[in-house]
Amino acid sequence: MIRVGIVGATGIVGQQLLVGLDNHPWFKVTKLAASERSAGKTYVEALKDASGSMKWWCPEPIPSDVADLMVEDAMQFDPTQVDLIFSAVDAGPAKQLEPMYAKTTPVVSTASAFRYEADTPILVGGVNMEHASLLKVQQQNRGWKGFVSPKPNCTISGLVVSLKPIIDAFGVKRVVMTSLQAMSGAGRTPGLSAMDMMENVVPYIPGEEPKAESEPQKILGMLKDNAIVLADFATSATCTRVPVLDGHLVCATVETEKEASPEAVKKVMTEFGKEFVALGLPSSPKHLIEVVDDPFRPQPRMDRERGGGMTTTVGRLRPETVLGKGIKYVCLAHNTKLGAAKGAIQTGEYLAKYFLNWQV
Repeated sequence: MIRVGIVGATGIVGQQLLVGLDNHPWFKVTKLAASERSAGKTYVEALKDASGSMKWWCPEPIPSDVADLMVEDAMQFDPTQVDLIFSAVDAGPAKQLEPMYAKTTPVVSTASAFRYEADTPILVGGVNMEHASLLKVQQQNRGWKGFVSPKPNCTISGLVVSLKPIIDAFGVKRVVMTSLQAMSGAGRTPGLSAMDMMENVVPYIPGEEPKAESEPQKILGMLKDNAIVLADFATSATCTRVPVLDGHLVCATVETEKEASPEAVKKVMTEFGKEFVALGLPSSPKHLIEVVDDPFRPQPRMDRERGGGMTTTVGRLRPETVLGKGIKYVCLAHNTKLGAAKGAIQTGEYLAKYFLNWQV
């Protein structure tokens, strides 16, 4: 059994990591870490606010085998106590903590701190796992025994999954996207109040659009001579927050190099990812993409849990009539599962078996 530590265990993504790792066949959570405020408390006690109210955000119960684990100070945490670390802290602390851990121990992160480093891949299951070999360059460059492997921004997780079969079959020139992002994407602190979101849409999310415009080029780029050559297409993004608990919806318009009919796009999307799914990773769904014909779908409340929250749902496939050749569609991904916690677990599974060559 692979010993796992969760850093940032008390936040929304940390909680989802614990749920996703409960009874995992390969990984066992043996250490928890968070801020100094939570250190020295049991996990259950660390989840309580000043009034004693429990801040547990998952519909599933707290896993029994971690409820009484002692939470350690992330700054003082000894990474050699575990085999693999999942980091669910914000970008600021991640920039300091993750290199400390990676000196000795592999780190899979949901933070943006290392996404844009030249020697760091942004891995998405079934999309670009060949980029994992770049982690060897990272280790050589930095003298680390471990590594830092970040997940992408949760906004574009479903988008890049849906774009990959289009790029492979038809080529892509330009992407225009508008996101309708769930409230859980804002995190627990500072989060969003009911008064902010009731009967409301917030048309701007600070720092989100540059990430949505730059990360797809890196994720969908080619690995050549130990470096990623960015994909040759541009993305224009508008990112909004809507009163939905979980599930990021993206309306995408894609200009393609070749003619791409809705029927042809549906076919390549439906067939996409079979080889990756066949690897049998515990967190992988049966299908990376499911295409729905109902014009009123996908909807977050109805479709976000497809494949245990790991399947991207695509609907409203239509010809693009303004840009020339192309396709437009709506895609939905569970932002705290595929886009964060379970996506990170899936990456950890892949790296453990196929990069670190651990016996699982």
